[in-house]
Amino acid sequence: MGWFEAIVLGLVQGLTEFLPISSSAHLRITAALAGWGDPGAAFTAVIQIGTELAVILYFGRKIGHILRAWFFSLYRREWRQDPDARMGWLVIIGSVPIVVLGLLFQDAIHHTFRDLRLTATVLIVFGLILLLADRAGAKKRTLEHLTVPHGIGFGLAQALALIPGVSRSGGTVSAGLLLGYTRADAAEYSFLLAMPAVFGSGLYEVSKIGEGAGPEWGPTILATLVSFGVGYLVISWLMRYIKTNSFLPFVIYRLALGALLFALIATGTLDPNAGPDL
Repeated sequence: MGWFEAIVLGLVQGLTEFLPISSSAHLRITAALAGWGDPGAAFTAVIQIGTELAVILYFGRKIGHILRAWFFSLYRREWRQDPDARMGWLVIIGSVPIVVLGLLFQDAIHHTFRDLRLTATVLIVFGLILLLADRAGAKKRTLEHLTVPHGIGFGLAQALALIPGVSRSGGTVSAGLLLGYTRADAAEYSFLLAMPAVFGSGLYEVSKIGEGAGPEWGPTILATLVSFGVGYLVISWLMRYIKTNSFLPFVIYRLALGALLFALIATGTLDPNAGPDL
């Protein structure tokens, strides 16, 4: 992997991680269209750390309060009813599904799930689910109403993003909307929930960087830094946008991209199984 390729993929990661359009799908598609081959699940997992650092920067004060309250709740009874401590536990509970399923389907994540035909299919299917959720959701609940069953529901939706094309934010926001949460609160919990999963996945995959035909350390670090800067700008914009606007533009984009991807595969322009991981 060259430096230019790393910059482009870092930009793509930063631009798409927080939007409900699937960053992993865009990394896969961009590399395939450019003839670079599949950047691989390990590279994708590691550079996502950059965008999660953007989440820490954007929600820094809130995350600090959550960590402090959660830590004190471990040994101080009076802290166990604190809303921030409760949120800490709900983030942990919501992270369980993706950890379990990620380990169970590890081989499929690196191979079967990266087939571009599957990517095109889930782009369209989960685009329609997002449309349904955005229109049917009551949008009345806030994070104060978050329960353990709801946290698990969010977590199961996040686990579906192990398939490129589903979208971590798209899946969890759809689940939140269907459970009656506002767009902003569903998105906020989605971003908080992603942190343990992304950092865990990135650290788990980091040993594969620089091995064999995989990407080298230098370009990977550069892509991570680029994704951090761009990701912060995107999350700042998105949190303002969803307060007064629907997800319809993203739904239309997902449907169009999925249809285009099918067309490119059908005409032989793209090999759905191209890349070293496949």
